[in-house]
Amino acid sequence: MLTSKLVAVDFVPIFQQEYRALRPRAPMPPIAVCFRRFTSLNTTIRLREGQIYVSLSDLLEGAPESVVRAIAHILLAKLYKKAIDPTQNLRYKRFASSAAVTRQTELVRYARGSKRFTGPEGRFYHLDEVFDSLNGRFFGGLLGRPELTWSEHMAKRSLGHYDAAHNTIVVSRVFDRPSSPRYAIEYLLYHEMLHLKHPVRMRGLRRCVHSREFKAEEALFPQLAQALSFIKRL
Repeated sequence: MLTSKLVAVDFVPIFQQEYRALRPRAPMPPIAVCFRRFTSLNTTIRLREGQIYVSLSDLLEGAPESVVRAIAHILLAKLYKKAIDPTQNLRYKRFASSAAVTRQTELVRYARGSKRFTGPEGRFYHLDEVFDSLNGRFFGGLLGRPELTWSEHMAKRSLGHYDAAHNTIVVSRVFDRPSSPRYAIEYLLYHEMLHLKHPVRMRGLRRCVHSREFKAEEALFPQLAQALSFIKRL
C-alpha cells in the first residue's frame, strides 16, 4: 500500500514558477505536491476540479533543485500538451540514468517490490528442467539458476520477463499445456536467460536492453522461426 507525505513548501513554488513560464496569462491553480513510496522513479500529475495534484517518488527527495525544476516543467508540459524544453528533458535524463540513482532505484525495487512465486513446477512442464537443459546446451552450464516461476495467471501480454531486482524469470502459464511445443517454451526461457548473460547497459542516456551480442546469440536458437510463429499466434 502506498503511503505519502507532504513535500516541504519549497517544492510548490518551483511548480508555480514553471506553470507561469508555460502559461503566462492563465490563472494560477492550487498545486499540491507529495512524495510517495513508489517502487521506482515514478512521477504523476493530475488536474482535478481545478487543482493540480503532483506525486513524486521519494527517491527524488534529495534531488538538486535544477532536477526538480526539470521534472516540474516536464510534468506540466505533458499535462497541458506543451512542447518539452530539450534542455530540461536532458537534465532529468542525465539524473535518472546516473549510476548512483540507478543503483538506488534497483535497491528500492528489491526492498519494496512484492513478488509472488507459484514455483517452477507446472502441470506439463518444469521450468527448472528446461533451464538446466538450455544451460548445458547453450551456456556450458555456467549460468547460475535464478528463481524460476510460472505466472499466477494466463498472461498473454507479458509472456515472459526477467526481473533483475529479484533475480527472477517469470514465464506465462499460458505455455503450460499439452498444445504448447517444447521449443516455444525453450525459446522463451532462452531469451530471458540471455538477459542474465547480457544485462541492461546504458549507452549515453539510453538503456540498451537487447544489445548486438544479445541478438546474435538469440539468432543461434535452432527453432527461432517456429517459436516466434507460435508466439505470434498466441
